[in-house]
Amino acid sequence: MAADCLRGAETAPREPLGGCATADAHPNIALIKYWGKRDEQLVLPWTDSLSLTLDVFPTTTTVQVSPGARTDVVILNGVPAVGEPQQRVVSFLELVRDMAGREERAVVNTRNTVPTGAGLASSASGFAALAAAAAAAYGLGLDATALSRLARRGSGSAARSVFGGFALWHAGDSDLTSYAEPVPAAGLDPALVIALLDTGSKAVTSRAAMRHTVETSPLYRPWADSCGTDLAEMRAALGRGDLNTVGEIAERNALGMHATMLAARPAVRYLAPATLAVLDAVLRLRRDGIAAYATMDAGPNVKVLCHRQDAQRVAQVVRSIASRPVVVAHCGPGARLRTEAGRT
Repeated sequence: MAADCLRGAETAPREPLGGCATADAHPNIALIKYWGKRDEQLVLPWTDSLSLTLDVFPTTTTVQVSPGARTDVVILNGVPAVGEPQQRVVSFLELVRDMAGREERAVVNTRNTVPTGAGLASSASGFAALAAAAAAAYGLGLDATALSRLARRGSGSAARSVFGGFALWHAGDSDLTSYAEPVPAAGLDPALVIALLDTGSKAVTSRAAMRHTVETSPLYRPWADSCGTDLAEMRAALGRGDLNTVGEIAERNALGMHATMLAARPAVRYLAPATLAVLDAVLRLRRDGIAAYATMDAGPNVKVLCHRQDAQRVAQVVRSIASRPVVVAHCGPGARLRTEAGRT
C-alpha cells in the first residue's frame, strides 16, 4: 500500500504525511431496484432493494491525508477531476472529516475500470472504495454496517457494494436505519452476462431521471408498492436456491422500473433498439430451455442472469444479436482494504 499511497501525492504540498489507505470495491447490479429517494440529503430511498455484487470492473481508490494542504486533490484515472465528479468526492470527504473530527485535506487517487455514467453501477464501486479508504485514512473504526451507511451518502447503491454476493439495502427512515447487509442464497452461484450495448455517458443522469420519475410518473407509486412483494418473494427464492424464480422477479421488477420512466412527463427512455433485440433473444433462450432472465439499470445495457454452466451459451447468443462486447460476471467480493504488502 505504501507505494500506492505515493502515486498522485506529488500534487500535494510537501508537509508530513497523514494517514493513507487503499481499497478495492466492485459494482453491484440490483435485482430488486433502487429508484427514487425520499430524502435527497441523506440518500434515503423509497424502497428496499436487493443486489448481486460482481467480480468484474473493480475500482481501486487511495486516500492520502495531507496535513497543511489547502484543498483536496482528486485524480480520476490519472487525470485531475473537475466539475461535479470532483465536487462529489470533496463533499464526501467533508462528511468523513466531520465524523472523524479532523480538518486535514487529502489526495484521492481512483482507478475505475467500469464505464462511468453508462448504467453499469460505476458510482456503487466508486463510493464503496472511497468510503473504505477514506474511513481508514482518517482513522474511523467502522464496522461493515457503519461503512455501508457511510458509502450510501456518496451514492445509494454503494451501500450494497460494501458486501459481496447478494446484499439487501434496507430503505429505513433515518441515517441509522438505512444500510445494507448480506443475504444468504442457499448455495446459488449464478452468472451475469453483461451486454455492453453503449458505454458512453447517458444524456440524462440517473439522479436527474430518478427525481423526474418520482415527481411526474403516475406509475411510480404502484411500482414502488409492488417492490415489497417482489423483495419478499425473491428472498424466499434465494433461501431455497431457486434461480428461475429469482430471475422471473428480477426481470419483472426491472421492466416495471423502466415503465415508470416511460410514463414520466415527459418520458425518460433509456431502452435502445439493441436493448429490445437482446430482450427478445432472452425470451428465445427461455423457450429453448435455458434459464435466462434480463435486468437493466438506468441505461441501455442488458444484464442476463443465468446458471454458471449456461453462461457461455448465453453470451454467444447475446453477442451474435448485439454485435457488441459481452462480459461474463459472477458473484464478487465486498469492499476490501489492502494491506502493506498490497494484498486485500
